[in-house]
Amino acid sequence: MTEQQTDNNRTGPRADPAIRVVLMPKDTNAHGTIFGGVILSYIDLAGAIEARKHTLKPIVTVAMHEVEFVAPVFVGDIVSFYTELMRIGRTSITVKVIVEADRVRQAGTRVRVTEAEVVYVAVDEERRPVPVGDGVEA
Repeated sequence: MTEQQTDNNRTGPRADPAIRVVLMPKDTNAHGTIFGGVILSYIDLAGAIEARKHTLKPIVTVAMHEVEFVAPVFVGDIVSFYTELMRIGRTSITVKVIVEADRVRQAGTRVRVTEAEVVYVAVDEERRPVPVGDGVEA
């Protein structure tokens, strides 16, 4: 697949990402690009940051829907994780996370890396699902 370049002025559902990181050599796979599991971890973290804005209950990740990597991430790229609340159910919160990379070696080039919908469930002390309850808006 070819890389999808995005608009450099505004990107993702919001202008400000939930997380922005520079990935380093320790995050690479055997092919010299950033390991997909590292990106998945940040997707989960960014989604949880958004979900926490909508409930005070403890939350756990229960699903990450179809993550397809359409562009690699290279060492030194600035990677942004944008979030958008998709749905609040009785016990669950679904967040869309869009991942984009600013190329360190190609100034002004931003590419879409992947996106995912992540589902979080509110739980009690025994890890059983509970109603999300009165949300909080950040």
